[in-house]
Amino acid sequence: MPTPFIMPKFDMDQQNATIVEWLKQEGDQVNIDEPVLTVETDKVAMDVPSPASGKLARISYQPGEVVAVTTVIAYVLGEGETEDDLPEEAHVQENHAGKSAGGFRGPRLTTAGQISEPEDGGTLEATPLATRMAQSLGIDLKDVQAAGGKVRKEDIESFILGKQSTDGRLKTPATPAARRLAREMGIEIAGVTGSGPGGRVHAQDIKAYQKEVEIPTAVVPDEPAVIPLAGIRKTIADRMQSSFQEAPHIALTVEVNVHQLQAIRERMNVVADRQGDQSLSLTALLVYIVAWGLGRNPMINSTLDGDEIKLLPEINIGVATALENGLIVPVIRNANRKSVKQLNTELQDLTRRARQGKLILAEVKGGTFTISNLGMYGIDQFRAIINPPESAILAVGTVVRKPIVINDRDEIAVRPMMRMTLSADHRVIDGVTAAKFLADLVQAVETADIFSNSQPHE
Repeated sequence: MPTPFIMPKFDMDQQNATIVEWLKQEGDQVNIDEPVLTVETDKVAMDVPSPASGKLARISYQPGEVVAVTTVIAYVLGEGETEDDLPEEAHVQENHAGKSAGGFRGPRLTTAGQISEPEDGGTLEATPLATRMAQSLGIDLKDVQAAGGKVRKEDIESFILGKQSTDGRLKTPATPAARRLAREMGIEIAGVTGSGPGGRVHAQDIKAYQKEVEIPTAVVPDEPAVIPLAGIRKTIADRMQSSFQEAPHIALTVEVNVHQLQAIRERMNVVADRQGDQSLSLTALLVYIVAWGLGRNPMINSTLDGDEIKLLPEINIGVATALENGLIVPVIRNANRKSVKQLNTELQDLTRRARQGKLILAEVKGGTFTISNLGMYGIDQFRAIINPPESAILAVGTVVRKPIVINDRDEIAVRPMMRMTLSADHRVIDGVTAAKFLADLVQAVETADIFSNSQPHE
């Protein structure tokens, strides 16, 4: 029998996921464990593999829709199976496909696999495929003449071809998504050749037609663009609102001379270039320094759990990474036990895969402290919101060359300066505790003594 394709559960506390994109379409051949669609949880986007090999059928949810975990979202037909073999139970209740097809209100499938007619109480039989086609096209099955006593796919197709609209043109079979896209683009759907069963027009057919005839996408004036608050974007909104409302934030800012740190970075990059290694980033050096500072100030590396403050045994540093649709924080675990070279390699790998949407859940969970660096965007100083359940976050600004007093003789020189702002949960971290942590960071940055051997911190 056909294999149900369910929305998987990736995490213990996950309740649903948003479909981002179907990588395969109905009728496509798929192999077991081959990526079929991309979904987005409240933490990360990931590809979902096929549960079996065969032909993909009955896709019930489209991109942008939020689906509860364990919901059947499609089926995989095995060798010799057709859509007539799909289980009829999927249509016992008014299902999602019927709702998304524009409010189909035709007959409903009974437990015996028949179509009940509300008006006269009689029954008509129909195959699951015919029922689904009718729902998708908004056709009342009682209007379809069955050639063999049971409404089949061929009967639906004949009904479509024989039905004339009020202006005399044929009503073209098309998916709801294709009709919506055609309206938005100002395309007459009757002129589009469909690639689906019976010439049914899919969304990709509309897009291909638009490119072929070079019809510009219709622009509706005086109406704002609407971006749904969903997926990662909604998760960020909920978490940041909760953090800012529940945790009393305090913020302390220091300005630090990064002259020595830049010199160390240049020397390390000369060695890296000779050895064919990746160039060292400033963020990697800061991760190394922060890991050292957290080891000296364990209260910063803590979390509030009910009425208890827990000092966390691991130092796992998250680095905020910008995406097109929001922000993600990949985590470097046990950062205090890694060398600068190891941190740099891991950081570049995590950042690259984060922007490709290829992180796994384990790589975005378990952080104990976060660094947010907006220096590359020219931001001098900012205050970041704590990433719960952590107790603090460090905001790093851009490096600016400016004249400063460099000794007790009031001599002035131009030096590269950078501002760092620590946001802390005042329920857990006192101002003095935060200040001591920042003072340690300043000392480490300005002297660069901790890079003398660049070995992991114990």
